[in-house]
Amino acid sequence: MKKAGKVIGRILIGILIFALIVGAGGTFYFKSYIPNSVAPKSFPQIDGEIKVSGLDGAVDIYRDKMGIPHIYAGTTHDLFFAQGYVHAQDRFWQMDFWRHIGSGRLSEMFGAGQVETDSFLRTLGWRQVAEQEYAMLGAESKALLDSYTEGVNAYIQERGPIELSLEYLILTGVLNRSYTIEPWTPVNSLTWGKAMAWDLGGNMDDEIARAILLKTLTPEQLAELYPEYPADYPVIVPTIGENVASIPNQQPKADSEFQLSILNLQPVAEKLALLENALGPTGPDIGSNSWAVSGDLTTSGKPLLANDMHLGIQMPSIWYQNALHCQPKSDACPFEVTGFSFVGVPGVVAGHNDRLAWAYTNLGPDVQDLFIEKVNPENPDQYEVDGQWVDFEIRKETIKVGGGDPVELSVRISRHGPVISDTYGALKDQVDPEDLTAQPFKDKSGVALPDAYAIALQWTALTPSTPFEAIWGFNKATNWEEFRAAGQNFHVPAQNLLYADVDGNIGYQTPGDIPIRKKGDGTLPVPGWSGEYDWSGFIPFDELPFTFNPQSGFIVTANNQASPRDYPYLITKDWDYGQRAARIVDMIQNAPAKIDADYIKSMHGDSKNLNAETLTPILLSLNLDPQLAAVRDQFLSSWNYQETADSQAASVFEWFWWNALTDTFKDDLPEDYWPDGGSRWYVVMRDLVQQPDSPWWDDQATAEKVETRDDIFIRAFGETIEQIEKEYGKDTAKWPVWGKLHTSTFRNGTLGKSGIGPIEALFNRGPFETGGGKSVVNATGWEVGESFEVNWLPSEREIVDLSNLDNSLAGHTTGQSGHAFHPHYDDMALMWTKIGYAPMWWEQESVIKDSEGHLKLIP
Repeated sequence: MKKAGKVIGRILIGILIFALIVGAGGTFYFKSYIPNSVAPKSFPQIDGEIKVSGLDGAVDIYRDKMGIPHIYAGTTHDLFFAQGYVHAQDRFWQMDFWRHIGSGRLSEMFGAGQVETDSFLRTLGWRQVAEQEYAMLGAESKALLDSYTEGVNAYIQERGPIELSLEYLILTGVLNRSYTIEPWTPVNSLTWGKAMAWDLGGNMDDEIARAILLKTLTPEQLAELYPEYPADYPVIVPTIGENVASIPNQQPKADSEFQLSILNLQPVAEKLALLENALGPTGPDIGSNSWAVSGDLTTSGKPLLANDMHLGIQMPSIWYQNALHCQPKSDACPFEVTGFSFVGVPGVVAGHNDRLAWAYTNLGPDVQDLFIEKVNPENPDQYEVDGQWVDFEIRKETIKVGGGDPVELSVRISRHGPVISDTYGALKDQVDPEDLTAQPFKDKSGVALPDAYAIALQWTALTPSTPFEAIWGFNKATNWEEFRAAGQNFHVPAQNLLYADVDGNIGYQTPGDIPIRKKGDGTLPVPGWSGEYDWSGFIPFDELPFTFNPQSGFIVTANNQASPRDYPYLITKDWDYGQRAARIVDMIQNAPAKIDADYIKSMHGDSKNLNAETLTPILLSLNLDPQLAAVRDQFLSSWNYQETADSQAASVFEWFWWNALTDTFKDDLPEDYWPDGGSRWYVVMRDLVQQPDSPWWDDQATAEKVETRDDIFIRAFGETIEQIEKEYGKDTAKWPVWGKLHTSTFRNGTLGKSGIGPIEALFNRGPFETGGGKSVVNATGWEVGESFEVNWLPSEREIVDLSNLDNSLAGHTTGQSGHAFHPHYDDMALMWTKIGYAPMWWEQESVIKDSEGHLKLIP
């Protein structure tokens, strides 16, 4: 689905009026007064002492030259209290916005334009699940969350909105004068786990796409567009535990007994697009890279662990670096850890402690299924279960609307989950008599479909569990066994867990609640009334893929297939197709010498496009018009397939790829499902170019000719050169390098997408020239059919040196601060584009030596 709108949209009339009132003084107001007089009101104090009630003792907070806080405290309570305090100091607007997403309360901030999004979020019921999770937590976890919450509230309770963040100048001054900042609660922290589970949670978009495409494609054609994972690309765990071979094969096959083509799934797709607007793009291309290299392959003789997690581009960064040190570390205060956190959530999500390091990539298991519920035509509040009408559970919701009247909502919940579609009427038995291929539904259906139906979502994240208990376990684990034990609590969103420790071990574990289906493979919506497609349980943790100290000396995870090729359980049919994993493995196996941090840096920055390596030789072999051939040869004949920011060849190739992909498929697919490029489409085209006469190449708009692969390639390249010349002229020296096309603009997720230039300029930063591309190791995403502009990216990069933790390196996309015009608001952005890093200081002596501020919180 293409983006349907923005979080705020382009209807902020209040802001426009505000800008007009400012009138002639607007330039001064936006470019001088706000940056110099208003924005600094929210900048945090980083030196001196602050008296804070609720602490057990004094807490020292050193901020290094990048603004990263290193917190030293005597008790667990004070450590997480202080983390909440500094999160609120630097990022409270982001925290406030995120908690309104997690609870389906955006309308309270931004008005009636968000009611539709809130309605869908309330239907999913994230907050209700988070409330159940908090009630189920053990005493230790509750105490940790409560301490963090106290710290957040200690900071915000004494400050007005503008003292918390510049965005409140617009929100409370113009958009919603009645908006009141509420105290933080532990449930606010837990709801963000639901948002991340959605972002990383499953294949629902592909499930809907398959069902819609089956209206016009045969199952065989659909299979060509969704190929199997390639046999020549690596899996994460080639072999696992001893008992796996004895488990009966339980991988189900797709088995759809009823005609999906008559289902109207477009409303569901549109609802999913609402969350894409709020949370950023999703899908299998949104992944990550991580790899661990054992000491046998490194210069130090100890492991190196690398990570870069791919998420939607945003401002400020989704990550916040911090270090948490108990002084002294003890059983009562067991935390000594540094790395990346989510503001609003205590602990360190990814990083290292004094004994071990861990990293993530998205596993991408299929943990979301769409069930077609048979609705009682006489009573829309009932649905069928095993031949009986039963009542939906009904949950009433009231959506408060800033500046408007409340909206009432009734949510229907089946035994599978919440209904996320409307109820539809009778299915078509009346067909167009002019269509000779059409059949009445009663004649083509294998089973009797309901007269009315609704679509319900079953999703593991809607069962109470929180990933944060696992993360807090990682924070204090001391060895592989403790790490794996903590991983058992990582129910959703299931991640590839990569491990390395100071003793020289490396390991990998698949965690998560991954359903076992009685029937079907999760790729298509299924009947819900009989129970035959229901989940029968989850893959036992001990039978999930894992490896420890493999003989290869390395482990690579890049959203590629995690399980052995003969694994008996179904994890998903929608893996990333493995290009990044293949390239990382290639670089490790062919390293010119023992691997060190500098080589890892070069790997992070590697932009070799395996799609270009496949298609360019074919293009070079074609008999083109001499002028076109000259241009082709100039740019592509000696290109190394690296999509660096300074490469003109990358610009020419990606422009050609856009045209070739569109020319091949736009006549065969609905416009909303035209190819957007990326991992799956690379494999589709890699397979298709081996069939030069495939019907996919034929352009249905040219009845007089049957096109072949070569015809489409020649046409696409001619279109490419014509389009570039039209925009940049015939002088090839003036054609753009890739970084000029493929820019990164970091936009504030709310006001930075308002459509009002002066407001956007306050909060957005960029564009920055950027290298990389889709499905390359330096994975900077863009969308064919939309723009070359970066829409998702490596949101952080990290290199942990297990031989000397003080030598570790890290960085994220923008900066530590969420305050526009603060020195640390965007000081990482240029560093990020250049694949740069900052020290990830570990020793207190190093921290103090590099500190720019020392704040002491005292009771």
